[in-house]
Amino acid sequence: MYVGSLYVWRGNLPRDHPNTIKRRFTSVLCVSAVSPLVVLTWTKSMKVRPSPPLWALLGIRLEGFVPAALLPLTLTMILFLGPLTQLAVESTRGLFHDVRAGLNSRSWSKCVKDLRWFRNQVVAPLTEEFVFRACMIPMLVPCTGPTAAIFISPLFFGVAHFHHIIEQLHFGQDSVFEILICAAFQFVYTYIFGAYTAFIFIRTGHLVGPVLCHSFCNQMGFPAIGSVLHHPQRPLILLSYQLGVLLFLILLFPFTDSAFYGMTPVCSLLLTPRSACA
Repeated sequence: MYVGSLYVWRGNLPRDHPNTIKRRFTSVLCVSAVSPLVVLTWTKSMKVRPSPPLWALLGIRLEGFVPAALLPLTLTMILFLGPLTQLAVESTRGLFHDVRAGLNSRSWSKCVKDLRWFRNQVVAPLTEEFVFRACMIPMLVPCTGPTAAIFISPLFFGVAHFHHIIEQLHFGQDSVFEILICAAFQFVYTYIFGAYTAFIFIRTGHLVGPVLCHSFCNQMGFPAIGSVLHHPQRPLILLSYQLGVLLFLILLFPFTDSAFYGMTPVCSLLLTPRSACA
């Protein structure tokens, strides 16, 4: 439904054209509105008991909201310590000046008016995490258990990104081989990221963490590891890459401990008591 809704509109405009972006906003928002009804219908038809309130099941709740917003995002920023250090080193005006400029109201106003920025940082993270995590995982957990759901749900998320091949072939941007290589790489990257946000969703029981992490990763992009090897500050940046990964692995479970977030509603859908949340 999510991917198909992007192609209900007639026209041959590229994905970054304002008209295409606006139409696709409409499509994905409609799918996002329908998806909770699918989850509700499914839980009732399967007679899954006990069942928490629908919105809590979808990760929209107040209990533990602040740590759910801050801790997963902090964890993701730690993982990106290398790229963040590289940005700081390469900043011509200084890191603090760039941070102040980014937090300026005029800067935010300019970003919000940019449809591509609004798509990448707001609409895509919100709707994709809502549909592929908040609405899909509650339907998977009773059938597979939480651990398997973490690795199954991103398969759908990764495959959903294959639709970019259609536009690349249509507009002849690259050779078929290059397009397929790019699609394979994107599938691997989105699968790993999808497993990570599924892990966060199940561990915290909140949607806000995956959404903010998704938005942050869209802003950062895939780390330009190749450029580090020829960077004047290579030892410092390489150290920050390694330190970021090490700290991420150390803090992954402590930062997603349920003690910060209260009960995780999706875990109450487990049909057998022997299963435990990841």
